[in-house]
Amino acid sequence: MTRRRLFGTDGVRGKANEPPMTVEMAVKLGRAVARIFTSPARPGRIVVGKDTRLSCYMFETSLAAGICSMGADCWVTGPLPTPGIAHITSSMRADAGLVISASHNPFHDNGIKVFAGDGFKLPDEVENQLEDLMESEELLSELPLGEDVGRTRRVEDAIGRYIAFLKATYPRHLSLDGLKVVVDCANGAAYKVAPAVFEELGANVIRLGVAPNGRNINHQCGALHPEGVQAAVREHGANLGIALDGDADRVIMVDETGEVIDGDATMAVLAKRMLAEGSLRRGTLVVTVMSNLGLERCIIAAGGKLVRTPVGDRHVVEAMRNGGYNLGGEQSGHLVFLDHMTTGDGVVGALQMLAVMVREERPASELAAVMTRYPQVLVNVVVDEKRPLADLDSVRSLIKRTEERLEGEGRILVRYSGTEPKARVMVEGADEQRIKQMAEEVAEELKRACTVE
Repeated sequence: MTRRRLFGTDGVRGKANEPPMTVEMAVKLGRAVARIFTSPARPGRIVVGKDTRLSCYMFETSLAAGICSMGADCWVTGPLPTPGIAHITSSMRADAGLVISASHNPFHDNGIKVFAGDGFKLPDEVENQLEDLMESEELLSELPLGEDVGRTRRVEDAIGRYIAFLKATYPRHLSLDGLKVVVDCANGAAYKVAPAVFEELGANVIRLGVAPNGRNINHQCGALHPEGVQAAVREHGANLGIALDGDADRVIMVDETGEVIDGDATMAVLAKRMLAEGSLRRGTLVVTVMSNLGLERCIIAAGGKLVRTPVGDRHVVEAMRNGGYNLGGEQSGHLVFLDHMTTGDGVVGALQMLAVMVREERPASELAAVMTRYPQVLVNVVVDEKRPLADLDSVRSLIKRTEERLEGEGRILVRYSGTEPKARVMVEGADEQRIKQMAEEVAEELKRACTVE
């Protein structure tokens, strides 16, 4: 496959108003999406949603300009979680959906993700087609004139539609009556949706991160900073804390004692419950290479199987669809329930956890104890260039020696970040100090090998 110029592991992303995240790029992307996904049979319909970043305004209008200039109509939703855009795109039979968001990144970053009409993220080959069209002059010769240009419309009831959908994913015979939950929306896209869902299902909701100003998204709040939720859970005696990220496609939870429950622990709880009731398809959970070894041991002990993929919820979903599985996710809190949603959804994940708590009448801390976590150390290394690991003999040799030292009771994983000039070295094992030393040794060797003289 040719080297990708724009699309990374999750769409196009970067600092807003600097390449590649410029308004000029957004206009070209809008045109390319309209060209690839619409047909002459009827006027094209492209949904565009966003999170609460200041720069979302300029990218929203830029995408709309590109879409309309190719003769398609642009349907804007305003601030709405990434999975909400996927849902609206498929439910209103649109041709494609675009999400303006940099997920968990700070406000000065932004990004654009693309969904096909079925609500699923695009495969690499389609993203490559978009890149090729954006770099060519081909589309400029096809611009419609007069009454054939498109128009921008608003999906007036987008929030209400998505709230109704989310509530329908929670078992109808159950309620959240009597439960107290802390919900941190990270001053992001779910600031209206998430509290309404839990309240309408009966919970007493303590709201955090629901006052976006364009600059405070993810700032010391949400899934990357669950400390606020931990403190609020302890202060209010809540049953569960729910920390979403800026576009609400991931969730980190906090039990009633104030301890964090990450994506791995959540998947352990849900997969074990689904195995017991026979609803986990093919008895298999799909995770990435970053998920803890303790999760793997937990699922196997419960009679299930575990499939690992490269990092990124897009890869998890692809493996789930290819293998016919219905539950997967990432340690970072992306939780994918293909019975309900086509992509990671933090609110759906929290609702499924609450359903297990209500059904089993057990607190979150007791449920999460099902998984014994192996110590895991992650070291990030800034690199001058991302040289193929296969070409770095000294690094490969050190990785092999490290694997031998772990003696089957741990793992080492080395990979490059898809969005930053960094390499990531992860080591798992029983002795935290020992694996920390191993990770740092590999990181130092990797830095030396990738330094430009």
